[in-house]
Amino acid sequence: MDGNELIAQILQKEGVEWLACFPNNPLIEAAAKAGIRPIAFRHERGAVMAADGFSRTSHRKRFGVVVVQSQAGAENALGGIAQSFADNIPILVLPGGVDLSEIGVRPNYSVTQNYSGVVKRVEAIYHPDQIPAVMRRAFSALRNGASGPVVVELTGDVCSQSHAETIGGYTPPAMLRQAPDPGDIADAAGALIRAERPMLWAGSGVLFAGATEELKTLAELLGTPVFTTMGGKSAFDERHPLALGAGCGTTTGPAHHWIQHCDLLLAIGSSLSRSPYAQQIPNGPLLIQNTNNPDEIGKDENINIGLAGDAKLTLQALIDAVKGEIGDSPRDSKTTQKDIAQLRSDWFAEWTPLLESESLPLNTYRVIREIDHNLDRENSIVTHDAGAPRDSIVPFYTATTPHSYIGWGKTTHLGFGIPLMIGAKLAHPEKFCLNLMGDGAFGMSGMDIETAVRSGVPITTVLLNNGGMATYPGGFPTAREHYGVSSMTGDYAQIAQGMGAVGITVRTPLELVDALKTAQRLNQEGKTVLIDTHSDMESRRSRWN
Repeated sequence: MDGNELIAQILQKEGVEWLACFPNNPLIEAAAKAGIRPIAFRHERGAVMAADGFSRTSHRKRFGVVVVQSQAGAENALGGIAQSFADNIPILVLPGGVDLSEIGVRPNYSVTQNYSGVVKRVEAIYHPDQIPAVMRRAFSALRNGASGPVVVELTGDVCSQSHAETIGGYTPPAMLRQAPDPGDIADAAGALIRAERPMLWAGSGVLFAGATEELKTLAELLGTPVFTTMGGKSAFDERHPLALGAGCGTTTGPAHHWIQHCDLLLAIGSSLSRSPYAQQIPNGPLLIQNTNNPDEIGKDENINIGLAGDAKLTLQALIDAVKGEIGDSPRDSKTTQKDIAQLRSDWFAEWTPLLESESLPLNTYRVIREIDHNLDRENSIVTHDAGAPRDSIVPFYTATTPHSYIGWGKTTHLGFGIPLMIGAKLAHPEKFCLNLMGDGAFGMSGMDIETAVRSGVPITTVLLNNGGMATYPGGFPTAREHYGVSSMTGDYAQIAQGMGAVGITVRTPLELVDALKTAQRLNQEGKTVLIDTHSDMESRRSRWN
């Protein structure tokens, strides 16, 4: 067999069932022959983003795989890879490479030279005998330690060579987990017990570690409220009386209040990265940080206690340590729950006029309310897109079970929502998968509606058709008024129809409710849906940093 065939067999042995690709690479054919389904996207970036969506909802047990061609394909994929890197998502990228004799010859593009700043690990295959070891290192990096994209560049003439290596020489690497130092656990548990107004800050590491039950147990044991980051949204049921909700640059009323007034903050599975798309931590509270990447501890904040290790093992150890001090009976949290309920009631009273607005065009928050009220949340996966859709929906959509909502975006690539939902649907075909996006974002990935149709992966897109970019409603007035910058138009329902999907135009709240119900039925029948929602240019944001 040649090198591409061996790689395909290794992927098969690792349990890979499909790969995202565009447009050409010998591995695509080799994988198809091995029974691995290739799905061609309309752009390399979309292929990467679909792989990302698959990995985000798979707890580091399954991984999205991307195959692109050398040179332009590798260059086009870079944006999607950067998004995965910023959010610590483990995907495997297999770009083609030039022939061995052409490496380093300008203007040939070298992945190993150019990807190093936006991936966890990158290496190239320079000899056929390297393949089993290189692929073993790749999958070990996907499973262990800090999460992130892993890249193997497939040098063209090397991977086409025949050789004697067989799949028998490859053993999938195990997942290895580490726990924090017991002394640090004891210090953290003691601080939690003594704190008067503690809070738990749950990041995406809780989801990747499968630690949502442990998070709930610790919260209830101590009577401590829980905030989730944008990436960690859905790690804690937002209907729980100790739930503060989630936040990006915007957040809920209860979360904003508790972040400002807590005396201890325990971050679980979080890098605590400072970002315009994250809540800021004020000076004052004692900070305890857990992450599986020691390099992230104290990166941006002054940390009092660092807990380097797997989020699940960390929470289990904290639970045992706390019980050793206070016993098995949960603390009385009635007062805390009452405070959270009052903060939530006051916050909702402030936003109800927008959430229930009858104005036309539809107010953005009315659109979000109808999405929140008309889906089977436990059997749905919802995501935002970059910009105004993200800022508006993160505080107000109710996440219930793990991955019922996918929050993303330390770096914010427009158009992520469509391919992300295709990947999520491939990971969870039984779920209803919906993305909320603006008309600006549609221009970046709208053609992958056709990918969903062609591939039989039915998703629903709710598009806010407001004729512009709502993130910048007051920006560059001269450029906007004199030259039309940020203005855009389109009959997006008709565009979707032209790609084989069902396009539905919505102008009123009742039409939106009907469209959401219809979309759920049509998705079950295997049909992709785009709901073209005529909405306003809403600029108000909840508790912006």
